[in-house]
Amino acid sequence: MTPGNNGASTPEDDDPFGYLYADGQANGATPPSGGGGYGYPGSVNRVRAVGERQYGQQAPTAPYGQVPQQQAYGQQPAYGQPQAYGQPNAHYAAPETMGGAPTTRQPLPGDGGGRGRGPNTKGLLIGAIAVVAAVVIGIGVAMLGGGSDDDKSGNEAGSTPSASQSASPSQSASQSAGPAEELPKIDAKALNLGTGVTTASDVAGASADGGVYVTGLNAVGASVTWTVNGIPKDGLYTLFAGFSATGEDQSMTLTVNGKTFGSKMNLGNFTGAADGDFAKGWTQTYAWPTLNKGTNTISLSCQAGDKCNVLLDQLWLKEGQVKK
Repeated sequence: MTPGNNGASTPEDDDPFGYLYADGQANGATPPSGGGGYGYPGSVNRVRAVGERQYGQQAPTAPYGQVPQQQAYGQQPAYGQPQAYGQPNAHYAAPETMGGAPTTRQPLPGDGGGRGRGPNTKGLLIGAIAVVAAVVIGIGVAMLGGGSDDDKSGNEAGSTPSASQSASPSQSASQSAGPAEELPKIDAKALNLGTGVTTASDVAGASADGGVYVTGLNAVGASVTWTVNGIPKDGLYTLFAGFSATGEDQSMTLTVNGKTFGSKMNLGNFTGAADGDFAKGWTQTYAWPTLNKGTNTISLSCQAGDKCNVLLDQLWLKEGQVKK
């Protein structure tokens, strides 16, 4: 717009209170009347009677300072008319007013009295118990059958040992499985004595009958021989020898069925007896030869390089590899 008075034909110049000012009156502004608007002539502001407004038009408003007309309680306004303050909305109704909508909760299929079926906890519990039981059974089986090969520790019969085995009285662990069959035993006086070998009973402590033992073995070529009968089967056996040694350890040559057995027969001073104190040196040793079923010949002799200063009182056999 340009400076000056362009009239009141546009909304921005429509002053509803123009009739109160001299310039407004000069321009034709009039106070409100019962049938028309107020302001300048030709004003865009028009007042319509209540209910005259049609759908899509702006809702009528009450004159300034007046309270809008209230409709009766419960009466629904015409479609498109404004909702009176505090009155129910005609476009909303409770479910129970909409043609018999259910007002109570309907149970679900298989609900069982309105309570939803939860997870099958009984089945889950049974499954968990079954899993735990299977684990426990598996552990038990593993513990019962989990023995390692170390438990065998030489219980099986094998090839002829490459060296004679000996043990002190403290070595008493058995390596045989099951009770051993009773096998022959011989005292010193029943042995076949070689050249220069005799029996005696002067030294106490011999286990043979009457305390008799063999002496004179401390010379190259000296020997004793046992011809043993009644071997029940071919296999590995343990040959025990009761003897007394003092001072340094001794060793002699073992021959089985005419063949030298492995290394020397260990006749160590296992008791720690002082040199010459044979009464305190009685102990035993062993070797694991392979024997034939029936009759076998076993010899103990003093060969070159052997140390043979021992007293010998008994020889005996047990089946398998044992230590006592």
